[in-house]
Amino acid sequence: MEARLVEIEIKLSYAEDTLDELNRTVFRQQEQIDRLQQLVIRLSNQLQDMAPAERRDLGEERPPHY
Repeated sequence: MEARLVEIEIKLSYAEDTLDELNRTVFRQQEQIDRLQQLVIRLSNQLQDMAPAERRDLGEERPPHY
């Protein structure tokens, strides 16, 4: 009985360590996701700032050599 209790305690300890490591991994991944989302927003804003003010249909515009 004592040996089984010790075995269960050892397994519980390993499970707790694994859970702690998984929590740290998820936390780091969420931080990285947050940074990437902020970067995407900044890049999107930069693209919008670079876009021309008026939109033209380039299909009907004559090329410069005509």
